[in-house]
Formats: sequence, structure tokens, C-alpha cells
Amino acid sequence: MFQTRLKSGIVLVAAALVTIWCSGIVLCCTLLALSLIGMSEYYRVMGLHKEHYGILEITAFASAVLYYIGVYANAGRYAAAAIVLPLILLMGVYVFAYPRIVIQDIQTAYFGFLYVAVMLSFILRTRLLPDGGYLVWLIFLCSWGCDTLAYCTGMLIGKHKMAPILSPKKTVEGAIGGVLGAAILGLIFAAVTGGTLYRYALICAVGALISMIGDLAASAIKRNQDVKDYGTLIPGHGGVLDRFDSVIFTAPVIYFLAMLVLY
Repeated sequence: MFQTRLKSGIVLVAAALVTIWCSGIVLCCTLLALSLIGMSEYYRVMGLHKEHYGILEITAFASAVLYYIGVYANAGRYAAAAIVLPLILLMGVYVFAYPRIVIQDIQTAYFGFLYVAVMLSFILRTRLLPDGGYLVWLIFLCSWGCDTLAYCTGMLIGKHKMAPILSPKKTVEGAIGGVLGAAILGLIFAAVTGGTLYRYALICAVGALISMIGDLAASAIKRNQDVKDYGTLIPGHGGVLDRFDSVIFTAPVIYFLAMLVLY
């Protein structure tokens, strides 16, 4: 299992390097594809997806496509419309399909759009910032870096359980090690790229804290629905949401912190 996870991890890092370096349409299409897969995983776990894709799922997928087109076109003035319009469309489906569709289905469909597509899009939004080619890597330093360092610290000195019901293997010591490790990675990254040391360290430390919330939130959803993994797409890791659960939360936080601290 460890070798499988390692090989998949190497492939994921390589794919991230290529798509983020290419930026533009390549990164946009990659994130859109990940969003559609992640939304599909979420709908399956939540019971919205049946044998075939229904009108709610198709509407949510179409909303994600339109949303990413807007992000890529940098249509900032229409950002609010890109969030509100999908809800209007879904409520329209609800009205005309009532009572076959219930309000809980609408909530699931819309939350999946926000939770996966909108949150992941901040990777692209960060990449499109000035110096975004450097800043976007802070997202992965915070999430994947924190996850790896927290795991190593927890294995070495972890004693106190952090969330025994949601994730029995996570420890307080591991969490502290992950946050401190992410801050150190931020310092190293700043030194290499010419960034401000304390600002990058602060961004990475805060991002690491948020990444753990994202990880535990995904675990809570799976516990509620009594499933082990969201999918099987990535060998040794599960589905898109299993691997990107922390990135989903970290991406918007890094974007707004960068806007606040660096600009």
C-alpha cells in the first residue's frame, strides 16, 4: 500500500508541476476536470447520484463549466453572478420537478458546486495573480507539506489524539509539527524565490491550520455517510476528494491571505 501511495504521489506532483507551469487553459481545464470528478464523487456519496446522471447533477456540472469559463476570462465584476446563477437554475429545476425532487437534493447539488468547483478554482485564481507562478505553490506546501510532516511527527512523538472519532491516527503533536513544518517550508520557499520570509511563513502556518480542517471535514462527511473513500481514481489514495480535501480549503485561504499580506 505504501509503495502504491508513493508512486501515485509522485505522479500527482509531476502532474501538478506540468499543469501549473503551463497555467492558462491547461490549468483551467485540469481544475475543471478535477472539479467535475470531485462533484460526481460527492453526489454519489451523498446519495444524489442514482443509476444515471439526473437533471440536478447535469445542471450543477454545467454551472461548474460556466463558472470556470468566467474565472479564466477574469470576469471579476460577474463573480457574484457566477455564484448566484447556479442556485437560481437549481431552484428552477426544483420548482418544475416538484415533488419528485426535494429541497435536500437542491442543497446537496449546490453545496457540491461550492465545496468542490468554487473552492478548487482558487488555485487558478492564485496562479493568475502577479507572481502567481510562485504563490500558487504555497497552496501545496501548506496542504500536502503539512500532511506529510504531521504524519512523520505523529509517528515519532504523537501521543495525544486530536480527533479520535473522525481520524484516530491524528495527534496534537502531529498537528503542531505539521504547522511548524509548513512555516519552515514557507521560509525556505521565500528564501529561494526572493519573497518576504515572515510573510510567507505566516501564510503557510495559517494555511496549514486550515488544511487540517479541510481534511477532517472530508472525514466527517465520509463518517456521516458510512463510506471509507470518496472514490478509487487515484491508487492508494482514493478519489479526487480524498487527495484534494485539504487543498480545497487551503486554496481560497492562500489566495485571500496573499491579497491581504502581499499586495
